[in-house]
Amino acid sequence: MSQTKIAVFGCAGRMGQNLLRVADGDDACIIAGAGERPGHDWIAQDIGTLLGISAPGVAVTADPAELFKNADVVIDFTMPEATIANAKIAADTGVALIAGTTGLSHDQEAVIAEAATKTAIMRAANFSVGVNLLEQLTKRAASILGQDFDIEILEMHHKHKVDAPSGTALMLGYAAAEGRQVNHDDVAARGRDGITGARKAGDIGYAVLRGGNVAGEHTVMFATEDERIELTHKATDRGIFAKGAIRAALWTAGRGPGLYSMLDVLGFAD
Repeated sequence: MSQTKIAVFGCAGRMGQNLLRVADGDDACIIAGAGERPGHDWIAQDIGTLLGISAPGVAVTADPAELFKNADVVIDFTMPEATIANAKIAADTGVALIAGTTGLSHDQEAVIAEAATKTAIMRAANFSVGVNLLEQLTKRAASILGQDFDIEILEMHHKHKVDAPSGTALMLGYAAAEGRQVNHDDVAARGRDGITGARKAGDIGYAVLRGGNVAGEHTVMFATEDERIELTHKATDRGIFAKGAIRAALWTAGRGPGLYSMLDVLGFAD
């Protein structure tokens, strides 16, 4: 059985380390590269020695182009600017990219979409099977429940997360908007403070909590007079996202150009 050569950019981060450990434990994968930002302490060190995994001779590089040179697929869960740069390299080289970075602007998402016309890019805000099921349930519920049901999305993450609302919360909000056949950006209420007035009918509201080491919790609430429906997903271990991303990498490697999602990987796509 041939193995898929996987490289991870942002290898020293919590997600990067999880990705490499999951790949190391999967017989379908071989670790072909590991990258970090210039000046990081791990640069030029052996990733196998650093993490205690079987990746002999794979030195951490500060040059993303090296990752694409040696890999079938590169996985990036870092920062928007780095992910955009990697998407451009993926387009130039034809190597597949798994992009799990959150907090991208509409313009940055457009750059990824453009790169996907030249190579396979798997783009997702969340790689959990459960969360992607939650997305589909949210869309369906929003399409069934009437406008008298207010939609609120609550999310909580660890204290180190830098973007808010989370990419997953926004993913759920977009699903709700699609279910209601409205434009998300026209109805999103992303911050409330002070004297805000009564809730605007049809809004999709967001609430954000940060603290401790919470891996990720998301609840979509549909509230009307005298009843409330709540759809909730709680992640207790970051490993579920790494497992989903490796599954996505194996699915994406070797595919033709296109912007894919976890719905494609899991067979949920229409």
